[in-house]
Amino acid sequence: MISMRAGGRKNLPRVLVTGFEAFPDQPVNPTEALVGRLGQQPPVLDGMAAFRAELLPVDYAAIGPRLSGIGRDFRPDIAIHFGLAAGCGGFRLERQARNLFARARPDNRDFAPPDGPICAGPAVLPSTLPLDAIHDALVSAGLPVEWSDDAGGYLCNVTLTLSLAAACTDFSPRASGFVHVPLVGEGCALTERQLERGLAIMLAAVLRHWPLAD
Repeated sequence: MISMRAGGRKNLPRVLVTGFEAFPDQPVNPTEALVGRLGQQPPVLDGMAAFRAELLPVDYAAIGPRLSGIGRDFRPDIAIHFGLAAGCGGFRLERQARNLFARARPDNRDFAPPDGPICAGPAVLPSTLPLDAIHDALVSAGLPVEWSDDAGGYLCNVTLTLSLAAACTDFSPRASGFVHVPLVGEGCALTERQLERGLAIMLAAVLRHWPLAD
């Protein structure tokens, strides 16, 4: 169980962490196992009103309704979305989302949307998480971390776009961002234990900077 103390504050946030199910060419997704463990043993953190871990579908048509359902049920103030990028060298912090379908890969239903905007809104949406603080905290802990300005052309970028644009009914977190992680285990850039430790460090960093603005 993650147990860290972030200090008490008024108007404490409701925190959502999401991961994805496995998808074509990647039968194992470490973020699926991560949210499963978080669901069984939620983190214990001062500075947080409530915590929820949710698994998202690799399904273009279902992702928006799924986020809306989470919003109606939980109404998160902070959303940290996780996904798999097998080639990354550690925690990959995504600086922005691109509001565009471009030669999208097929999802788990073998559907790929046509090229065009994902939703109404700007072409580029910057992450609203305190990424510099997250980066510095991970580096200080000796964990591998890297930057990215391209969240990819798959469901990861779609989720980040919808989250930042508040494009789904009832889902409008005040702070939202995306972190890609590699496969975990022996010989990989991260172990399972490092993945969980990194998540705890990220949560503490985000909570230290809450509220982001008054």
